[in-house]
Amino acid sequence: MTKAQLIQAQKRIQPFIHKTPVLSSQLLNEMAGCNVFFKCENFQKMGAFKMRGAANAILNLSEKERQRGVVTHSSGNFAQAVALAAQKLNVKAYIVMPKNAPQVKKDGVKTYQGEIIECESTPEAREQTAKEIKEQKGASFLHPSNQDEVIIGNSTAAIEFLDEHPELDVILTPVGGGGLIAGTALAAHYFAESCNVIGAEPLEADDAYRSLISGKIETNDSFHTVADGLRTHLGDRNFPIIKKYVDKIIRVEEAEIVKAMQLIWERMKIIVEPSSAVPFAAVLTNKEEFKNKNIGIIVSGGNVDINNLPF
Repeated sequence: MTKAQLIQAQKRIQPFIHKTPVLSSQLLNEMAGCNVFFKCENFQKMGAFKMRGAANAILNLSEKERQRGVVTHSSGNFAQAVALAAQKLNVKAYIVMPKNAPQVKKDGVKTYQGEIIECESTPEAREQTAKEIKEQKGASFLHPSNQDEVIIGNSTAAIEFLDEHPELDVILTPVGGGGLIAGTALAAHYFAESCNVIGAEPLEADDAYRSLISGKIETNDSFHTVADGLRTHLGDRNFPIIKKYVDKIIRVEEAEIVKAMQLIWERMKIIVEPSSAVPFAAVLTNKEEFKNKNIGIIVSGGNVDINNLPF
């Protein structure tokens, strides 16, 4: 994936996304012992960075492909992103969602006129159902994190971030399916002089941490983490990028995630989902490593069920 492709994607998706703000807090800086800048993708259209990858993927389709629609499987943010991007481009969107997906996220998809097809809550059921729709309707399949166009679209958040704050020493992102950190790593490689990229992951779903150590894609046996957006695995398109350009992955415990989330809500007065708090938790628990540095955090999203908060 080339620098030119990233630049083209940034121009391509501009009419379909918000340029999100970067916020900071003197109090949180003092607590962390470094300068922390939060790139607030929780203010993105549909409430998460996923809008960038979804828009870029659909815009890359031919007119003929768009007429046949798009299909994806997702329990949350990518489902809403594809539905909204498709609606804006007059494309039919088929969204495969597990039966137990949060109602608030199903409602979001319906708001954007996506057609929901429910399935059992296993990865196999999701993939099989999406495959059937692809074959029946001729729709183009969009992967939430393991597709070049999605990864390239995701890179635009970090491109904006570095354009506004070229002094960043490190950018941290949460790691779930790997689409955000891979895009961020590409952006840092092409657009920063010297900015390291570090992933942050729950100890309860640390497949990416183990994958970097073993050199092959590892999976999780259980997903007992409050960070529901990070319960997915890396893929064969994003893992090589992560291996090449990501420095390390830091693991954090559940109590640390909840504490970091609560601090962001209370001190910055913004709504972030648990997954978004994972990188800040990593900074708070590794103060020596980040001491006096300029730290960028991509706040991945703010789609949280406010009736079911962990604090």
